[in-house]
Amino acid sequence: MFNRWCGRFTRLLVLWVVLAVVAGYLRPGLLAGFRPHTEWLFALTMLGIGMVLRASDFAPVARMPHTVLMGTLAQFAIMPAAGFLVARGLRLPPDLALGVILTGSAPGAMASNVISYLARADVAYSIALTSVSTLLAPVLTPLCTSVFGRTYVEIPFWPMVLSIVKMVIVPLLAGFAIKGILRERIRGFAAVFPALSALFIAFICGLVVALNRDHLARVSALIFAAVILHNSLGLLLGYAAGALYRFDLKRRRTLALEVGMQNAGLGAVLALKHFSAEAALPSALFATWCVITASVLAEVWSRKAPGVNPLQL
Repeated sequence: MFNRWCGRFTRLLVLWVVLAVVAGYLRPGLLAGFRPHTEWLFALTMLGIGMVLRASDFAPVARMPHTVLMGTLAQFAIMPAAGFLVARGLRLPPDLALGVILTGSAPGAMASNVISYLARADVAYSIALTSVSTLLAPVLTPLCTSVFGRTYVEIPFWPMVLSIVKMVIVPLLAGFAIKGILRERIRGFAAVFPALSALFIAFICGLVVALNRDHLARVSALIFAAVILHNSLGLLLGYAAGALYRFDLKRRRTLALEVGMQNAGLGAVLALKHFSAEAALPSALFATWCVITASVLAEVWSRKAPGVNPLQL
């Protein structure tokens, strides 16, 4: 029963993000003081994810490494470039432009695994893509940010690498190790960790909005347009990449969701640490919007899944 309630809480991620964003806008003082602790919050998020990872989650990497490699290539080729083109096309100010590029340079979102399940897509492939892109993030996220963002500001490549290792890789491996030590004893409360991760991500998004409350009113239309366009390009080009790779329908949908959904919480924390609160704004808004669009797609695709009779759903 406990795990079931935690699972429902996790699936309502978009609701918690929206509530946190509203709270950050209406009562910025409640959240703004937590800015110095964002790295710890995100590390706890990744620790929770590591606690529910299984060795079998990486099986697709061994069985079909070429498809995982192609999907990861699509992830880190499409979204950073799309972010750069959106920033250029909308003539965003430097901090916001960098924020859009940083969002695109983040690895895939863990929430994409849940969305792939709801969409009746290829969940094992989704988990493999998310896991591999996350493990490669310490190198590829700073690299992509540097390639596309250096036209706006100087990118602290090695400090970003170190930050991602500390916030992502170390807690992820620690969570994986703790689960290996506790084994069966953790099963009864395993679902609490994704629930806490969802809560921390929502909190980070609310914090970013709180820090940008005064600025948000001046750039709302522009930044919302950038987020919507960036996410739409990710979904469309991710699906197109799957078609180009000649994937089957389920895997095309999986790749679309994986490319279109970014670990925007990581992007927000990196922006707060290495750049500015304004640069974190695109990531916070993207975290909300990408879950909304992916959830709508999941509802539509679940009723049109191969071999599924919609009347039986």
